[in-house]
Amino acid sequence: MASVPYPFTAVVGMDDMRLSLLLNAVSPGIGGVLVRGEKGTAKSTLVRSLAALLPAMDVVPGCRFSCAPEAPDPECPDGPHESAPGVSRPTRLVELPVGASEDRLVGALDIERALSEGVKAFEPGLLARAHRGILYVDEVNLLHDHLVDLLLDAAAMGASHVEREGVSVRHAARFLLVGTMNPEEGELRPQLLDRFGLTVEVAASRDPEQRVEVVRRRLAYDDDPAGFAARWSGEEAALRERIVAARALLPRVRLGDDALRQIAATCAAFEVDGMRADIVMARTATALAAWAGRTDVTVEDVRQAALLALPHRRRRSPFDAPGLDEDKLDETLEEFGGGDDEPEPDPEGPGDGGPDGDGGGPDGGGPDGGGDGGGVPPQAPGPEAESAAQEPSGDRPEAQPSPAAGPAPAPGTGPAREQSPVGAAEPFRTKVLTVPGVGDGAAGRRSRARTEHGRTTGARRPRGALTKLHLAATVQAAAPHQRARGRSGAGLVVHRDDLRQAVREGREGNLVLFVVDASGSMAARQRMGAVKGAVLSLLLDAYQRRDKVGLVTFRGREAELVLPPTSSVDAAAARLERLPTGGRTPLAAGLLKAHDVLRVERLRDPARRPLLVVVTDGRATGGPEPLRLAARAAGLHAAEGTASVVVDCEAGPVRLGLAAELARDLGGTAVTLDELRADAIAGLVKDVRTTRRAA
Repeated sequence: MASVPYPFTAVVGMDDMRLSLLLNAVSPGIGGVLVRGEKGTAKSTLVRSLAALLPAMDVVPGCRFSCAPEAPDPECPDGPHESAPGVSRPTRLVELPVGASEDRLVGALDIERALSEGVKAFEPGLLARAHRGILYVDEVNLLHDHLVDLLLDAAAMGASHVEREGVSVRHAARFLLVGTMNPEEGELRPQLLDRFGLTVEVAASRDPEQRVEVVRRRLAYDDDPAGFAARWSGEEAALRERIVAARALLPRVRLGDDALRQIAATCAAFEVDGMRADIVMARTATALAAWAGRTDVTVEDVRQAALLALPHRRRRSPFDAPGLDEDKLDETLEEFGGGDDEPEPDPEGPGDGGPDGDGGGPDGGGPDGGGDGGGVPPQAPGPEAESAAQEPSGDRPEAQPSPAAGPAPAPGTGPAREQSPVGAAEPFRTKVLTVPGVGDGAAGRRSRARTEHGRTTGARRPRGALTKLHLAATVQAAAPHQRARGRSGAGLVVHRDDLRQAVREGREGNLVLFVVDASGSMAARQRMGAVKGAVLSLLLDAYQRRDKVGLVTFRGREAELVLPPTSSVDAAAARLERLPTGGRTPLAAGLLKAHDVLRVERLRDPARRPLLVVVTDGRATGGPEPLRLAARAAGLHAAEGTASVVVDCEAGPVRLGLAAELARDLGGTAVTLDELRADAIAGLVKDVRTTRRAA
């Protein structure tokens, strides 16, 4: 990796993301940026380049918490700080790895010294290091929920609190929070989405000229990073000066009553929960005005703030795509507009153009090129290339068209036997299906597991660093040795060998693999709609319990892995919605495909336990002895102890009971669609017990 970061101003396009980052640099109170987009769209490159763009900062010499010399934190663990000249250093960019521990994030106390000496020996974490800088979380949607909670709490309060066994440490933690994610790998919970101030969608440009310019600049940078950065140093310096000027102007920006009414009316019109959206919109609109060099907030500032602050707050379920109806937005702003003329730019401010005229005039002001709104950063043409073609501001990736009739017909089915996709029935709350036993998988909300968080069930000697002290067990281990250790005072003499780690039991997320029968026996439209509704309900349950999901379907002569295991349940729902039906019932093929998928996943993530959910009426057709082949395929799952449940979709007055036989072959449980409902009268064993095991 090159030591010289890629210049911020050299990034082609990405207007919304660049603007959001710059607004947070001007006004960190906005609350950070969440960037959603496909892989390979320069999300990480742009975030890392922002740190080099920000002005240097003064810190107290020797302070591990980056206290400002003019206003040091009175509760700083390294304080109190005496008056002394500060030292200047660049603004830090701190990256939080997805696999980081809680101690790595918030810091750790030396429990042994705290117990034996009564001192607060605190090792700062990444939150302390990021104070007054940038904290970047790539793939934030894959971060454990409790870490996301800690991270966002610190960002909201501007401080981090570490409480361990009666020992308390607090330090300032104010930073620009940036998270990036690929929605295909799973979504954040709505309550966590709401904690990010702004969100933007990014996608690679479909304009060939712009793509050519991206490649040209990247190759030039890779060949000579220092030389490439030097060619962009003028643009970088101008943008850095504009940030400083906007920060200085920000306290003088006036947010009038008309703008406040428009903000409140917009949040109410879009039925946004809570008041955080109103506050974020107000701060964003103010920052937009300061960025444009004005001291009054305009209607265009409010509109741009809504487009950045509201889309991710309108999601009501994991299957809702973020977005905002711009026509409705314009109608609301017009209805509640004050009707006053737009204010002139502040003559004492830096002007619409900013320092050196960068990005202000008709080429770089508002989203449409004008200078009356907050606008997007200009796309500099570059010293070494012609002007790159520009995408319009606010450009969004177009939705991929859904196939008119789903995937191509399976061999042997023929178009006449295939039915077009059927819509899913209304989802419902399902009963909880859990994997038996106690696992060690990733934290979640489905099955019992040994986790870092949960109720304490015992104690053990620590393996590696001590993270969760079991105080009673530690005292019990140290007590018999006090006389031999020469204890004379009231304090307990504790050695390293006495420390005991708390063993805690919580819940884990599982891999829920759906195997759905899409054959002709399931093709009755009303029946298939009910089946899809049941699977959709189970997908919602999997989303709430933080599971990974996969989808296998079978019809005609073969089975297909429609969706490899992923954390994106909305992707599974989209595949399910487009699923056609028809043809024979290759049940054995579906079970064998599921067996192959689970075999690979056990190698990739051995700690995550699977739950196999087979949705079928139990019929099997095609080939010699299809039921016997299906029973043998089911036996493979039973031999490996895979927890399984069969959702029996058989309908009609005459029932063959084939789904129940399949469940016995799998060593699992069979439930009907009615029994799957949480409010059903029929009981359902929570643990999907396996009754067959390998000898």
